[in-house]
Amino acid sequence: MKTLDPRGFGLMCATGAVVVGLVVAGCANRVEGTANPNTADLAAYKTEAAASSAAATSSKRAAAQSKAITDNCAQFPTTTGVGVAKYNEFVDAHDANAPDYADKRELAASTLDDAANKVEAGVSTAKDALPEDLAGKFTDYVTAARALAAETRKMTYTAPVGPLNEASRRVNDARNAVRDACPKR
Repeated sequence: MKTLDPRGFGLMCATGAVVVGLVVAGCANRVEGTANPNTADLAAYKTEAAASSAAATSSKRAAAQSKAITDNCAQFPTTTGVGVAKYNEFVDAHDANAPDYADKRELAASTLDDAANKVEAGVSTAKDALPEDLAGKFTDYVTAARALAAETRKMTYTAPVGPLNEASRRVNDARNAVRDACPKR
């Protein structure tokens, strides 16, 4: 019995593979011309890609707006409520000629300034994600709170209360405008 020579068998397999490859390559036809995309398919693809991109951008913008509204509206009552409470304590001290009147006056003014700074920071962080009208209402509050803080610092026992009351009314109006514009929870 004769054994197979591995070198001869490998050479025979390699020769067979080359012959099969030449036969297959010889049967192929070459196509003349320049390769161009199918214009109808290309236009449809571009339209679909643009629509998909626009939808993704719109979705991101809507999500950013929703987050900005939630972040700013959620913190607003608490942040500004502290200023209102400290201002009311100052008014009570003023009306009662309390000995801690000056301390309460400064605490009320600094708390109002702090609330204005926090609201302003929230609007600034949101950038263009907040709807313009809502951002305007927050900004109106910031302006009114700073004006009330300034009027509060001017108060003495003999100072007229008209400017202080007017500044207080503007803060209340601005707070109500923001609360009305924010989504209800």
